[in-house]
Amino acid sequence: MELIPSIDLRRGQVVRLERGDDARATVYPFDPLELLERFAAAGVTRVHVVDLDAAFGSAPQAALLRRLGEGGAVKSLQLGGGLRSVAAVERALSWGFERVVVGSMVVRDPAGFAVLAAAQLGRVVPALDCAAGVVRVAGWSELSALSWKEASIALRDLPCPAVLVTDIERDGMLSGPNLELAAGVARVSGIPAIVSGGVSSAGDLTRALATPGVGAAILGRAFYDGRVSVEEALAAAGAAVSGARA
Repeated sequence: MELIPSIDLRRGQVVRLERGDDARATVYPFDPLELLERFAAAGVTRVHVVDLDAAFGSAPQAALLRRLGEGGAVKSLQLGGGLRSVAAVERALSWGFERVVVGSMVVRDPAGFAVLAAAQLGRVVPALDCAAGVVRVAGWSELSALSWKEASIALRDLPCPAVLVTDIERDGMLSGPNLELAAGVARVSGIPAIVSGGVSSAGDLTRALATPGVGAAILGRAFYDGRVSVEEALAAAGAAVSGARA
């Protein structure tokens, strides 16, 4: 049971979008490297980094991402955004990221994704980004033909450490995470879920991490807007672990 802060990057700046809409971005005055150091000092062991430039079809923020990956402040970094080919995944891993998050390939090339997951054992996290129960791809801009359940079935028996589940309608909206969706994906796929989108408080984190099948939760806007500190979030995650052991 794990807390994973998120750093979303657009044109070198730390931002948060509402429902993945680039026109509804809030820019925060934080240096990404300093954020990593702050997270590490608080005791965070994994951070989720998103390259929104690549997600929206532009060139990846290679220089910045390499600096983050090689910085070593946080034990484990996972990178998502625009990783739609084996070459893109291998490049991200070479920059020092321990795990990569892959979305479009899961839907567009499931056989190729299965080969990739086996080749990069334990380092590839599939992402199911859903709106109204249907998976979206290409930076959430395109609707696929798959429901979350159909996509989850395709993930069964793959050697993935987790599956990232985002309710697009809640992302950046501070309206509470969709725990039913995350639990459903975990149950059908057989892979622990990372729930993303809508976390607004330490209470949301406690409920998320107490949900069967949910192994981690991503914290984004709630932290940047000052609604919950990283220390409070880690305490909530620790309380969830203690409750599960009891």
